[in-house]
Amino acid sequence: MHVLTLGAGAIGGYFGGRLVEGGSRVTFLVRAGRKRDLASQGLRIKSPFGDYVAPVTAITADEIEGPADLVLLTCKAYDLPSAIETIRPAVGPNTAILPLLNGLAHIEALNAEFGSTRVLGGLAKIAVTLTRDGVIEHLNDWRYLTFGEQTGEMSERILALKAAFDRTSVLASAVPNIMHAMWEKVVHLSTVAGVTGLMRASVGEIARVEGGSELMISLLERNADVAARQGFKPSDAFMEEYRRLFADRSSTYTASMLRDIERGGAIESDHILGFMLGKVRSCGLDDTIHRIAFIHAKAYEERRAAGRL
Repeated sequence: MHVLTLGAGAIGGYFGGRLVEGGSRVTFLVRAGRKRDLASQGLRIKSPFGDYVAPVTAITADEIEGPADLVLLTCKAYDLPSAIETIRPAVGPNTAILPLLNGLAHIEALNAEFGSTRVLGGLAKIAVTLTRDGVIEHLNDWRYLTFGEQTGEMSERILALKAAFDRTSVLASAVPNIMHAMWEKVVHLSTVAGVTGLMRASVGEIARVEGGSELMISLLERNADVAARQGFKPSDAFMEEYRRLFADRSSTYTASMLRDIERGGAIESDHILGFMLGKVRSCGLDDTIHRIAFIHAKAYEERRAAGRL
């Protein structure tokens, strides 16, 4: 299996690097500057599960020579349109695309561009960052990757990818219900991003305010209702876990969207909050909280674009 990884940043570099370490054939599709860095210093991973430094194969977009067996897509949601154009020459009739993006909107976009038979579902649970000197730093013991066919079929390519990751320290799971897992994640993510972003506070800080827990749980349950109406009802265990979280006055948990807002960075407003707002409206449900959270995020983007942060 020839894997083409778009980028060699934190997530793509980590998972792609581990595949190289495990003996897989991996090509990193990168910008010219990153290609020079990789040529001179190699791909560098610092991790509790073993540091890894090695030369890797890296190309720029004009050097794509043909289809890959699998394209690993790890861009931010707001970069998806340009990422689609970048990978297009590497997508052939039998190419699989494994996106590891937040939310679900990217699945719809990739299905429209390449057809659902080429697009896998996937989730990554890992804390990694790319340092200023180009090292991929693994920050804790999370190293989970979950993937599967949208149809639920345990296909040959899914089993081959699982076998490739089984030769690494990554804890990979090939599952028949990846879309259900992705819907649960978007229920959680759109709730915590909407509320912690809107309130500019952690879950615990919101919970300590009168009515705060009730607000978060109400939004969670509305999002779960939307998922159920799409055919992906969250499990009782999932709902109980997040009800407990949103009642925890000591929790320091915040969404990455809030952290991006606090540092003045770009955010995935349309991909997460806009996506769920659209689904709420399509179900004919009350969209008040979703609309306010989305307008807040878009107003932040307007202010950021004007350089007023």
